[in-house]
Amino acid sequence: MRASTRRLLPNLIFAAAILATIAVYWSGLSGGFLFDDYPNIVENRGVQPPDASLPSLVRAALSSPSSEFKRPLASLSFAANYLATGLDPYWMKLTNLIIHLLNGLLVFLLARALVIVGSKSIAAEAAPTTEVSRAGVTAALIAGAWMLLPINLTAVVYVVQRMESMANLFVLLGLIGYMAGRQRMLAARTSKGTGTGLLLCISSLILGTVFGLLAKETAVMLPLYAFLVEWIVLNFRAPPAMTTTSEAGETHPTHCNKPDYRIIGLFVVVLLLPLIVGLVWLLPGLFHPSQWSTRDFTMNTRLLSEARIVADYVVWTLFPTPGALSFYHDDFSVSTGLLTPWTTLAGMLFLAGMAALMFWMRKRRPLTALGIALFLGCHLLTGTVLPLELIYEHRNYFASFGLMLAIIPYLAAPPCPPVGATSVATAHDEHPGQSQPFALPRYTLLAGLLLSWAALTALTAHAWGNPLRLAEDLAARAPQSPRAQYELGRTYIIYSHYQPDSPFTRLAYAPLEKSAALPNSSILPEQALIFMNARMNLPLKDAWWDSMITKLKATQPGVQDESSLGALTQCAREKNCDLPPDRMTEAFIAALSHPGPRPRLLATYGDYAWNVLHDHDLGERMTEEAVKAKPDEPAYQITLVRMLAAQGRKADAEKALRQLEALNIGGRLDGSLSELRAMLARQ
Repeated sequence: MRASTRRLLPNLIFAAAILATIAVYWSGLSGGFLFDDYPNIVENRGVQPPDASLPSLVRAALSSPSSEFKRPLASLSFAANYLATGLDPYWMKLTNLIIHLLNGLLVFLLARALVIVGSKSIAAEAAPTTEVSRAGVTAALIAGAWMLLPINLTAVVYVVQRMESMANLFVLLGLIGYMAGRQRMLAARTSKGTGTGLLLCISSLILGTVFGLLAKETAVMLPLYAFLVEWIVLNFRAPPAMTTTSEAGETHPTHCNKPDYRIIGLFVVVLLLPLIVGLVWLLPGLFHPSQWSTRDFTMNTRLLSEARIVADYVVWTLFPTPGALSFYHDDFSVSTGLLTPWTTLAGMLFLAGMAALMFWMRKRRPLTALGIALFLGCHLLTGTVLPLELIYEHRNYFASFGLMLAIIPYLAAPPCPPVGATSVATAHDEHPGQSQPFALPRYTLLAGLLLSWAALTALTAHAWGNPLRLAEDLAARAPQSPRAQYELGRTYIIYSHYQPDSPFTRLAYAPLEKSAALPNSSILPEQALIFMNARMNLPLKDAWWDSMITKLKATQPGVQDESSLGALTQCAREKNCDLPPDRMTEAFIAALSHPGPRPRLLATYGDYAWNVLHDHDLGERMTEEAVKAKPDEPAYQITLVRMLAAQGRKADAEKALRQLEALNIGGRLDGSLSELRAMLARQ
């Protein structure tokens, strides 16, 4: 192959991968919002600013209900979409696709750097042209495979998971910057050169982590990923020493195996110390029962279950099926012992085997070892002790890069040369001059994987392109998932337009009642049944109320339960639903019967008591409790000021208003404060 063609080949392969990714995802851009999109975007007025003024943008940045850290960068991106094109999911999904393609480019650049360093070359410029070209081809295949993986689909067509893809944009930039800094250090011939490289390493890790955290907390893993790269492929090597080797006084680099203590110190500062601080901060709370009160698992059963789940992620990434990638995984049976079910022990042994293989491969095949390490390291945050939901496919957005790095270089390796011929060292060889046998089976397997991944992603994206088609597809993939069945019934309700004689109205009952009866179901299906019939002036079954109240008494309400009660409250307040006050009150009392009720639930009951029951004392008391439980949430304090003003208690209202003014960060509450002041001035 001509040298010019060889140089262009990686770019051509990557360009083809970009076009294939666009083609695969295009049909999925026309779908609607789903699940967590509603509280984070559709129902979140903060990310729907009226203008691009500083107060509006600050309000948008601090409006996310998903995290105490607010994820301001992701929220601002949703606000930017809204300002440009309104609440149109198409443009938001297109933005997600663009971010995914940018991440694919960064994966290509990072993989190429890792593959070259894995061949024991310090810099691309110093490597032979053939080797650099092969490294580029391998990196393009890694990036193309990663962009087409079905397990990464939700980071594109599920709008809210822009949080994940945007966080990883900065993680990948940080790793690329770190690699560039280390290569500069190792290739430098002066202390100034090594200092510049070290500065690039430090700034890449710090800035990548900080900006990534503004999108999602998973970016906190960047220093760990850089440490794994250092430990496995860079070996903490110090720059070569310069020695005089001729009478003319010429200096030449002398390579040594001494560690670079500056790099070791860097990881002490950016990884070890934050890890210790984080554990001291988190662990005491994790052992408190209240942290697990809304979950159907404990810390012990979570750890047992995650062994199965992380092992499943490997299979779902490499050999995915529609049934496995079902989006909703609330039908998962929690592990209660090593053999309950038996796959718990099997999963633990599988993960132990992966860890052992990583250590064994570290010197023999560093890229394979690094890929395994990155996959396992990625799941240390979401797959261990934090009381998060057990399974989400998007948690593999970065982890799947690790698996691609582990297998693609081997599958794409050139064949063994003929006897007596020489070969150029490749980036994935154990030693220079060594190539791989069984070329045809490996290439066939690689082609088959790429085609199967692209096909399943295309089919799933097509389903995501239409809300009804998606709901039916996901319900078929997960017939025992309460959420999947609920979403199907809810979609039928939307398509019914609340017309009693619509065929979609009749279709809605079966999946909703099935969802309500499934284990671990929230009150969402009962709420949907009550809401639908109330809107259509149809009879409300006592069984629906009884089931909802029983669930609220049995388990402390979670976010979905609070949203359900909030939807019923809003419907009753707007006089669109004629709901029996005694059953609604019974539902609220059941929800509040657990210790430490959440502020959102308190505020919702206050709303219902004030506006529907017209019990102003109860409404004010519940709202005050919500303010005490979350004093940094302005919405509750705004409601309290309105309540006090409506009762003519001007002095109390002004006192509450002064407390609210302390939360006016960046002028985000200017509009609300002006309105409240005007209200009080009229009294």
